[in-house]
Amino acid sequence: MSVLSQAFKAAKEKQARVIFPEADEPRVAAAIAQLKAEGLCHVVPIPEPSEARSAALLDAGVRPLVAKRAQAKPLTAAAAALVLGEADVMVAGAVTPTRRVIEAAALVIGKAQGVATPSSFFLMAFPDGREMIWSDCAVNTYPDAAALEAIARASEASALSLLGQARVALLSFSTGASGMGASVDMVAEVAAATGFTGPIQADAALNAAIATKKGLGEGDANTLIFPSLDAGNIAYKLAQELAGAQALGPFLQGFSKPVCDLSRGASVDDIVASTVLTIAQA
Repeated sequence: MSVLSQAFKAAKEKQARVIFPEADEPRVAAAIAQLKAEGLCHVVPIPEPSEARSAALLDAGVRPLVAKRAQAKPLTAAAAALVLGEADVMVAGAVTPTRRVIEAAALVIGKAQGVATPSSFFLMAFPDGREMIWSDCAVNTYPDAAALEAIARASEASALSLLGQARVALLSFSTGASGMGASVDMVAEVAAATGFTGPIQADAALNAAIATKKGLGEGDANTLIFPSLDAGNIAYKLAQELAGAQALGPFLQGFSKPVCDLSRGASVDDIVASTVLTIAQA
């Protein structure tokens, strides 16, 4: 059974409460109608502002200025609903830039315990049936070694949650010591700290015969960690356009509540699938 099929089954069982701050957008509205029709979740409306809710946010540890302003806009009001336990999952980003979704999550929801660098991943589903975690393709522009390690560890956890196993490859233009440069050194540092395979070129990460020739890894990675946003974002869009891959997400990692940041090009089916995948992780 595919990850997506399992997620649909989990969503029906969990009946999570999902809040959509962009519910009036036509694609989102159509996705909501489909989610309701298939009994995949309960959709929670944006709550009306009130002094009681502001006070409850303060009691939940939200900073006073943030608590006062959180109800002013749908995005932050939706995030506040998660903090107050009025919703289980937030799905946004169909018309809102990633930066704003992350800002709302960071300001209102806050990072999960022990997380220094929030990040994101896409679930990449290919026509041949392969399903993979690709990270970070949406959030961190040029991560340093500490941030890249946080991205890799969070992605390992996401892969375990969704795929059942995590075979993490730290990608580079170099396999082992075949190339030189600051980015290679950074990836090598993270590989040493985590035990993940790397630095490794993409072909060696995915092809057992090439991995054998280059002397690193098994060539069976299911979780690819890119050294920069340039690399990750370009790669996933090329996979969509040239290989017919479905890129679901991006899903945010490292926040204390589940948040899905949709691609602004997401179709209705993408929004439905991303919602159930977020529920499956909740």
